[in-house]
Amino acid sequence: METAICIIAGLMIIGALYAIHAKDLLSAVIACGIVGYGLVICFLLLKAPDLAIVQIVVETITLIIMVAVVLDSSREEHFVKPDGKGYMSMAAAVVMTAVLLYFFILAVGMLDPFGSGSLRMASQYINGAVELTGSVNLVTGVVFDFRGYDTLGEATILVTAVLGVITILRLKGRK
Repeated sequence: METAICIIAGLMIIGALYAIHAKDLLSAVIACGIVGYGLVICFLLLKAPDLAIVQIVVETITLIIMVAVVLDSSREEHFVKPDGKGYMSMAAAVVMTAVLLYFFILAVGMLDPFGSGSLRMASQYINGAVELTGSVNLVTGVVFDFRGYDTLGEATILVTAVLGVITILRLKGRK
């Protein structure tokens, strides 16, 4: 698993460097998407599906909005006949997508089967939650006492994503 995470982290670094040095804005946006989806795979490999779900939702919404803004910002497309470098970039993108897809399938295969979970941490929550939290509702006790900062972080990420979408897509009044 450590090898897979190192390879994905390397691909994320390559994607980030490409995004910084890309001459085309759309290519830079897609490279940022590679970094975000690589993080989703890392979360899945580390058995954190809750963080992976939040990351994939935020990354997908952000990527769609940024691609829409980039495509809408220019009135006319300048068609340039691709040279050898363009084909190399497309080939590199296909290879990187295939590698990320392979590791995504590998990460999903390493998760516990649906409906069954490993009890390495759950048994601690179940056995001592009422005494430690004072809450009769086990879910409320775990979410707000044991995982309070995690829940606050996830809520902050979702609220920030919604505010970003509202800010970008707000409609200006007619003049």
